[in-house]
Amino acid sequence: MKTFIKAAALTVALSILPFQAFAGQRYATPPPVTISPDLSSAWTLQITPRRANKADRWRAKRPRRLKRHSQKKYRLLKPAKRLTKRKSNRVNRTGVITASVQRKNTKLRSSIPSDFKPDLRPQLVNYNGEARPGTLIVNTVERRLYLVLDGGKARRYAIGVGKPGFEWAGTHKVSRKAEWPSWRPPAEMIERERKKGRNLPEFMAGGPKNPLGARALYLGSTIYRIHGTTQRWSIGKAVSSGCIRMLNEDVMDLYDRVPVGAKVKVI
Repeated sequence: MKTFIKAAALTVALSILPFQAFAGQRYATPPPVTISPDLSSAWTLQITPRRANKADRWRAKRPRRLKRHSQKKYRLLKPAKRLTKRKSNRVNRTGVITASVQRKNTKLRSSIPSDFKPDLRPQLVNYNGEARPGTLIVNTVERRLYLVLDGGKARRYAIGVGKPGFEWAGTHKVSRKAEWPSWRPPAEMIERERKKGRNLPEFMAGGPKNPLGARALYLGSTIYRIHGTTQRWSIGKAVSSGCIRMLNEDVMDLYDRVPVGAKVKVI
């Protein structure tokens, strides 16, 4: 029995020796054994990571996107380039005069652009005429409207007047005022524009797209009015069919200053 045990032990020892010899030959100099100071922590595999470059850090922040193809398959796409938001150096080109009014659910926001001529804005000027305060004087040659004030002053507005063949002059009174007036073009205007290939409606409700603009002052029993316009470029020019056009913000200012019954003199 003792002889059998000795033989078995010898066999096990001889089987282990080749492996120990092979293990000792793996390194020219065996690496040192380092023991972690924290023996309670779990075993971890210590690998020195490669330093991440800029592209790797960027991909970690922005994962790849999926794009659907016509065959209903998906493929990975490279992330799009990140666009840096630049500060805008553009100058605000909106005008310095603005007006905001509201009619039901319709809001109008109009402004004078930066290239608008300064002399077309309302100005306070001297007045030495005979008209009484509160009188409106429309000078079709100057293309200016004057509201006579007390103390030898007048408030001057830029206007658009009738084109050649549609000029007129006379003295009337403001017979009616309207906010966001509706428009019914005269029959002769409808016929005249139809010959030019433009079809005018018989009636147009008031609103920001109405040619009469935000306000209208009706002159006596005539078909003429002092009103706003959707064509800002026409101010200071002779392009209308006889009506006196004003910027919407200007006609709103005039509307609040002039009562029904005020005298209007067109020269």
